[in-house]
Amino acid sequence: MQPQVEVMRRADVNKLYDEKVNNRRRGRRPEKQQPERKKKVHRPLLERGMGLDLPFLLLVLVLVIIGMIMMFSASYPSAYYKLNDSYFYVRRQLIYAVIGLAAMIGISFFNYNKLHKVAPLILGFAYLTLVVVLFLPGNVHRWIEVGPINIQASEIMKFALILFFAHWGSLYYDKMQYAKYSVLPGILIFGSTAALLLLEPHYSGIVITAILTVVMLYIGGMRVQYLIAGGILLLVAIFGAWVTGVLTYAMQRMDGWGQALVYTTEEMWQTTWQTRNSLYSIGSGGLFGLGLGQSRQKYLYLPEPQNDFIFAIVCEELGFIGAFIILLIFALLVWRGITLSLRSKDRFGRLLGIGLSSQIGIQVILNILVITDWLPNTGISLPFFSYGGSSLIMLLMQMGLILSISRTANIEKQ
Repeated sequence: MQPQVEVMRRADVNKLYDEKVNNRRRGRRPEKQQPERKKKVHRPLLERGMGLDLPFLLLVLVLVIIGMIMMFSASYPSAYYKLNDSYFYVRRQLIYAVIGLAAMIGISFFNYNKLHKVAPLILGFAYLTLVVVLFLPGNVHRWIEVGPINIQASEIMKFALILFFAHWGSLYYDKMQYAKYSVLPGILIFGSTAALLLLEPHYSGIVITAILTVVMLYIGGMRVQYLIAGGILLLVAIFGAWVTGVLTYAMQRMDGWGQALVYTTEEMWQTTWQTRNSLYSIGSGGLFGLGLGQSRQKYLYLPEPQNDFIFAIVCEELGFIGAFIILLIFALLVWRGITLSLRSKDRFGRLLGIGLSSQIGIQVILNILVITDWLPNTGISLPFFSYGGSSLIMLLMQMGLILSISRTANIEKQ
């Protein structure tokens, strides 16, 4: 059998050789077997090369663009009157926006899990900024000047607080039902932060950090009973500070709260001036608004319209419909951020993303309550709209972290 097999192999070789020779004589090359090509699946650019969540990115860009337009519309009268330059605020805000957007895209490529190990260091740096700012000149100690940018220390602290509690909750998630791992760190971190903010003074910062602390501890696994007890303890502390006179400055800010349209004295008229004109702006906008750029209250009636009360100008110019659409975009941004975070493959990403998304929603709600006189005038900025370099840059950097989380999120990119 062996010789017969050998003869058959030689015959096959000779046959292949003869075919090759005949092909050369005819001027044809032997056909090579082409490898099977895989079919290309078309995917959007942002999903194909970058992996970013396109809906979240677009929502951020829309808010930044609308915020820039409205900030210019609200600011140019006072900028021209005070600084003889109608473009002063919008020019600076545009620079901050470009820096922030570049930082957002850069951070979106950053592995957010690397912040897990350095969270305590970042919290320590935030405490350092809160201490340093107290030794700077001025009656109100809130900003650190770094060249042309004024960095608000509380903005760094908000992020550091969210980051640390995300770090802590992911480490001790199974033990957060015990007071040692939830109540104790909550009291120590928020208490020390509130004390430093009280010295600035910065009461709106205390309110925001208090709410963020509650949110982070709750989603981290803390018992609801502990939160209720902590709320009661906080109310007792506020009452004690009020009795001892520690909250004198805060009580002055509460003068006229809820009475903007019920003034009886000259002093009350002056105290409620800003809130009253905010209500005039909102009321005169009606359903469809007076038109973009057509606000009347921004002509030196509403003080600093480009800052905390900018949404009153939005209501006046765009009306209820325009204001509702903007609030809807904010709601979609928060919802999308939380959705992406919940689909993260690790607990740290989930806690961090939910905390950063919640901060946007908390500040929007508090800002609306202030301009409508449901809360005292405490100076809470509107994200992406209010003028301020450190606030805008920090917010966009935080949105970059949510985009970084979206890269690993188990969710269908749309």
